[in-house]
Amino acid sequence: MTGTAVDLIWLAPALALLGFVLNSALALWRPTAKAAVTVIGVGVLAGAFAVGVAVFSAFAGLGAEAPVVFRYWSWMPVPPLQIDAALHVDQLSAVMLLVVTGVGSLIHLFSVGYMKDDPAYARYFAYLNLFIFFMLVLVLGANFPVMFVGWEGVGLCSYLLIGFWFNEKVNADAGKKAFIVNRIGDFGFLVAMFIIFWATGSLDFQDVFARAPTLLATGGGGAVTAITLFLFLGCTGKSAQIPLYTWLPDAMQGPTPVSALIHAATMVTAGVYLVARCNVLFALAPISGAVVAGVGALTALFAATIALKQWDIKRVLAYSTISQLGYMFVGVGTGAMAAGVFHLVTHAFFKALLFLGSGSVIYAMHHAYHATHSHEDAQDMRNMGGLRRHMPWTAALMWIATLAIAGVPPLSGFFSKDEILAAAFARGTVQPAWFLFWGLGLATALLTAFYMTRLMLYTFHGPNRTGADAEAHLHEAPWVMTGPLLLLGVLSAVGGVINTPELWSGGAWLHHWLEPVTKAGAALLPEAHLSHAAEWTLVAIAVAVAVTGIAGAWRLLKPEALVSARAAPPERGFAKMLRNKWYVDEIYAFFIVQPLAWISREILWKRVDQRVLDGAGVNGAARGARALGWLASRMQTGQVGIYVTLFVVGVLAILWRVVGGGGATGGRCTPAGCPPASSRGR
Repeated sequence: MTGTAVDLIWLAPALALLGFVLNSALALWRPTAKAAVTVIGVGVLAGAFAVGVAVFSAFAGLGAEAPVVFRYWSWMPVPPLQIDAALHVDQLSAVMLLVVTGVGSLIHLFSVGYMKDDPAYARYFAYLNLFIFFMLVLVLGANFPVMFVGWEGVGLCSYLLIGFWFNEKVNADAGKKAFIVNRIGDFGFLVAMFIIFWATGSLDFQDVFARAPTLLATGGGGAVTAITLFLFLGCTGKSAQIPLYTWLPDAMQGPTPVSALIHAATMVTAGVYLVARCNVLFALAPISGAVVAGVGALTALFAATIALKQWDIKRVLAYSTISQLGYMFVGVGTGAMAAGVFHLVTHAFFKALLFLGSGSVIYAMHHAYHATHSHEDAQDMRNMGGLRRHMPWTAALMWIATLAIAGVPPLSGFFSKDEILAAAFARGTVQPAWFLFWGLGLATALLTAFYMTRLMLYTFHGPNRTGADAEAHLHEAPWVMTGPLLLLGVLSAVGGVINTPELWSGGAWLHHWLEPVTKAGAALLPEAHLSHAAEWTLVAIAVAVAVTGIAGAWRLLKPEALVSARAAPPERGFAKMLRNKWYVDEIYAFFIVQPLAWISREILWKRVDQRVLDGAGVNGAARGARALGWLASRMQTGQVGIYVTLFVVGVLAILWRVVGGGGATGGRCTPAGCPPASSRGR
């Protein structure tokens, strides 16, 4: 123990868990006690954030480079495997602690207004508190198994929250899809842990990372390459990268604050955090680093193309998240861990703002439409238009987030995105393959600026397309929802100051803060530097790309010419392909889901289960027992003579077996002699 506020680190997850327990009890016995649920649900998160601030400040005051580890009890004492229930505080976990509890608190507060009329209000906040608990376990765990508990926990909570309104099949299916797809990635995490223990003899972060350069770099680095690729398979599931990204767009079936929590502060950032945490391992495996950066760049561009033709406001933002996560993986795959984490932090600000802002829009649309339109109509951007006149605060704040994600200076997203692109370009001067990743990132930036401007034009500009009756009911959300938007707007605007580079006369604070965690991995990577002239050129290119995307959207999408969904012509050709997400879900269904379903139904169930296990096994045993019972019943005649005959036959059979039938020669004497007495009669 340190004797400082750092010792209170256990209190942050404990508060979130306490909120889950109390709100679960209320959900069961007092579901209508919404005031108590609100105080508990929001209060425990505010308390966890206060603990996070205290821990961060105390740890910074210690000036320690090594992590502070708290071992609470021995969880799996099975020598040589020793796993403790342990948490640790270092520079990376401290940053994640503030992001998870800070942004999470704002989302909880927004939920008070958004979910106020839901009959399952207490159950909702119980799940939300549990989600934060598991995410804190994930980022604070001091070893791989404890981290894996949090890793699995957020997967469980995503299932519960995405399928929160499970009475509708589409919602329940979306929750199951998220759960199953993530299990595929989690298999990779498990295999990686087995190899790590086999190769290093430990699963503690400190031990593994200290031993890795000696134990894992031998033999051509095959072991560390396998470890990192399996770890990244887990990342593709949690952080929605190719090929396991398909669950995240369907996660929009849950309540909008849930989407904000998943996309901005918790689950999808887990994969990026894992790569940053294991930066030493990835630095020892250059092939894996290239795979991480390559998959990230490809996912970023691929998801951005799909976002171009989506009409559901939340689905556009979902593909935007997949794309931005790709940027983060380009950063950490390149070795610029601080840049990847920097974009993780700024993305938490502006993506939470975008989702909660869309929640305010959906809230207004549902109240305006009442029961006259479907759920899909209320979220279709083509049915909005002109909302800036009715929701000026929401429109202005969402424009800040839009310009931030597009990379317009001096907003937060510009600095973090520019740092990733610059790192990829610099790595390309040493290894030319990274120039491709830089180019894909630049193309993604162009599409991002375009589709986000398109979202804003359809939603807030041009004539109103809700209809005269609905338009009269459009208004801003209550203060409990608008307040969090204001705070996130400020963070989205000025959040870049935490890592403003020297090029902009900044101190690159986050980069220096994370050095104790990232320097070991950075020392194993090839050095790559850019001149100031090259850096300014890259900045100019990035800004020009962002401006081009925004201006192109304004020019091509005349707000006054936009029409409602019912009046819009059907999409054809390439536009239809993008609208249908490149038919990836259909391809997966045809080549994977349907064959597995057929094998499960026709072979495993009808043949193996029904015919073999049930027929020959369970039912066969029953038929055999029935036959033996029938035979025995026929022997019960009640005639003494038959019983005596059977008795004599039985005695003669036993005597023959014992005296004369003990085997070919095993029980009888031969001309060569007799066997030992101990073996006679066997």
